[in-house]
Amino acid sequence: MTLKRLLKILSFTVLGFVGFILLYFISAYCLSRITIDKEKNAKDEVIIFIKTNGVHTDIVVPVRTDQKDWSKEVKFEHTASKDTTYQYLGMGWGDKGFYLETPTWADLKVSVAFKATTGLGTTAIHATYFKSISEDSTCKKILISKQQYQRLITFIDNSFQTDTNGHCINIKTNAHYGKDDTFYEAKGSYSLFYTCNTWANNALKTCGQKCCFWTPFYTGIFLHYK
Repeated sequence: MTLKRLLKILSFTVLGFVGFILLYFISAYCLSRITIDKEKNAKDEVIIFIKTNGVHTDIVVPVRTDQKDWSKEVKFEHTASKDTTYQYLGMGWGDKGFYLETPTWADLKVSVAFKATTGLGTTAIHATYFKSISEDSTCKKILISKQQYQRLITFIDNSFQTDTNGHCINIKTNAHYGKDDTFYEAKGSYSLFYTCNTWANNALKTCGQKCCFWTPFYTGIFLHYK
């Protein structure tokens, strides 16, 4: 192969990669601004929240209602504090390698990034307990009906991997973010097209709440909750 031909192939490869990245971000921008409106005439019976750390979006629900006691599977004893007085539980779905091996961006490994972007890695649910929740620019309250909440419960439940007895599988790790969180094995594959924020957006879509058509980023969700 001549040098000229090699340079031509290399230039087409680089241009193709740059074109793909541009198309990805343009699609994310445009599709995240298509609003899916909330269902009309639903009763305000259950308070949930959406909460972001600037990268991930979590769905925050009451620990206990007459419909669901999350602590029966997402056990207090799986957290470092083992505190049983928490009132809210935030749950986010994402790439297991990112969650457990990347506490900061400086710790990001090429192998983890490759698996995450291509869908080759495994996934996890990150569960965080809260004593209380207050609204701000990173946390928004949403009122939904019991029927909508039941659909949300089913969506989240179906995201957990379970053992042969139907119980959530706790991940034994020291990679906690604090004294009030823990991790569980999850179903599905993380990729550029289905991220932690896509999962959260789909959770809102499932329970009939305002969301966007598609988004890989938390900003796509929160721009609809200004």
